Amino acid sequence: MSTWPGGRMNTRHGKPGAWLRWTLMAVTAGFLLLFLFLPLAAVFYEALAQGWDASLAAITEPDALAAIRLTLTASLIAVPLNLVLGTCAAWAIARFDFAGKGLLTTLIDLPFSVSPVIAGLAWVLLFGSAGWFGAWLDRHDLQILFAVPGIVLATVFVTFPYVARELIALMQSQGSEEEEAAIVLGASGWRVFWHVTLPNIRWGLFYGVVLCNARAMGEFGAVSIVSGHIRGLTNTLPLHVEILYNEYNSAAAFSVAALLALLALATLALKTLAEWRLRAQANALRKALP
Repeated sequence: MSTWPGGRMNTRHGKPGAWLRWTLMAVTAGFLLLFLFLPLAAVFYEALAQGWDASLAAITEPDALAAIRLTLTASLIAVPLNLVLGTCAAWAIARFDFAGKGLLTTLIDLPFSVSPVIAGLAWVLLFGSAGWFGAWLDRHDLQILFAVPGIVLATVFVTFPYVARELIALMQSQGSEEEEAAIVLGASGWRVFWHVTLPNIRWGLFYGVVLCNARAMGEFGAVSIVSGHIRGLTNTLPLHVEILYNEYNSAAAFSVAALLALLALATLALKTLAEWRLRAQANALRKALP
């Protein structure tokens, strides 16, 4: 009969827990080395193959700077929008019962299951020149596609679930006892949120924002459809990398890709911090329970 005390498997014939643990660790480490670390190291190696000056020149040339500005602009608009919308959706789902709650939860997961390319095509169907609202936009001299608004809309769509999904699970696990106590004591809904709910979910909120921002900066498929690939105007960093690589300008392409990788590593560091604080918060909550 097998048991798992302390995470180790014991049998009457011995203790295979040690070799099993080391085997699993070796397989995992080998996979990470082959499929994650080596490709990432190759990107940085190719970026610096022609020296720091060439790499820096590729990042600071006008088209690259325009791509950086557009990427940051789209993220700075999309992430706060998803922060507000995701928090509202999570609060409604975790704290209230209402008709359509299951449907709303399913719709939040929709961007996970729909290809980003399809999301981009949906915006084209709505706001393209031959789309549902295309004629109206033309009459009012408004441009959604091939401009910043279209890129922001595409980014908001693909990144919406990250904040909401993180907060729904966290708020449901925490329960609503503290909020109910505050309401009994006469606190208004906004005071309950600002002084009770928000302090309890702040690290989960930070975690969701970090993931949302990482996805926003790295989005390619939906943005590629709605951007028009106008160099220096509507190209984000991932699109700029594609153009440079298609032009056989590998050194510049890898230099910009290395910049994206550095942003991803910074995001990973923030994600690790948020996970650590969430674990600490969960441990404190368990200790406080009777």
